[in-house]
Amino acid sequence: MPDSPQKGQQPLNSIEAHEGAETRASSDPAVERRRWPRQPTTTAEAAIPPPALEPLTFSTRNIDAKDQFAAWQAYLSPLVDIRLPDGVSEESGFPAAHTAWNLGSMLVVQQSAPPHSFARSAAKLRSNSIDHWHLTLLRSGKTWTEVEGQVFQGKPGSVELTSLGQPFTGRATAAESLSFYLPRELFSDANVVNAALSGTYTNLLIEYMDSLEAKLASLAVPDLPRVVQTTRDMIVTWLASTAEQHASTESQGNFALMERVRRFIQRNLSSPDLTPDRLSRELGISRTRLYQLFEPSGGVLHYIQKRRLLAAHAALSNSANRQQIVEIAAAVGYTSAAHFSRAFSKEFGYSPREARNVVVPPYFAHAVPLVELGQSANSFGEWLKSLGH
Repeated sequence: MPDSPQKGQQPLNSIEAHEGAETRASSDPAVERRRWPRQPTTTAEAAIPPPALEPLTFSTRNIDAKDQFAAWQAYLSPLVDIRLPDGVSEESGFPAAHTAWNLGSMLVVQQSAPPHSFARSAAKLRSNSIDHWHLTLLRSGKTWTEVEGQVFQGKPGSVELTSLGQPFTGRATAAESLSFYLPRELFSDANVVNAALSGTYTNLLIEYMDSLEAKLASLAVPDLPRVVQTTRDMIVTWLASTAEQHASTESQGNFALMERVRRFIQRNLSSPDLTPDRLSRELGISRTRLYQLFEPSGGVLHYIQKRRLLAAHAALSNSANRQQIVEIAAAVGYTSAAHFSRAFSKEFGYSPREARNVVVPPYFAHAVPLVELGQSANSFGEWLKSLGH
């Protein structure tokens, strides 16, 4: 007697009949075949946007030892003046490296350098329009920065915030650092001060900086404005959360008052009567005090003109802005088109019309607009000057 099929098994003849039916279905076009959904193989990969950033790198390590320090001095000259420690000769070499990432409204810089001293003098402030905030995290080494008689010490585990809009001096041991350069306009509505802080909230900021550094090479264009805004918000929260640490710093010198004046100027750039008299009246300070505050920057009128020209440059290089040049000039407080054109050309080295004709994307790697303007694309100084614009 043949074995009966166990529970859950099909008789052999039933299996054969099923296979025969499948065979007929595959050969008979009139018979509908079941179509199982197929998993896409490349759609997910194609949906991932390409990386947006290409770093700008500079190193002295492949230069003759005797020429290394001079090369490093020249590279950072738009920002600070660099000197060797006493008793150290240029002949001994200066192996240093600098990698910058341009997010359009923020620069991120990874740097390593031997011991040196640095200074951003009043003369350098007058010679360029760099007026940003500089946030620094030391990976190794120490720094000492003096601003208006106040000394800030940087070390691993602390974060230092410094305004590039006022003179400072300092020195550094051999150090590795991660820095963020952010335009002053990002903080026009916030109370931001020079500070070197540590503690719980600083550790949270450091964790954020670390995580962003790890993702720089993979950021896509849509990520960039959100990253800049998040970084800005993190810095404001960090300062507010550690107010007791920097309260004494903020109250010293002229810095807090100067920041009030700068914020007022930025909010009123379009006003043609943005004069020292109006600033004195609106802010309740004397003209003498006002001139003293801005003397390192070449005077208050000089500072106002630079901020107006930077605002005009941002409008001209924005492809979505359809205003005429004369309208943009009027919008930033210039009543004379000829005066605006002369001042703009002197500041940037090219005319307003040339700035309008160059298509400048909102976020660019180092190969995009500067070459078209006849300038060196591989220039950290040009990146600093165009930051946020």
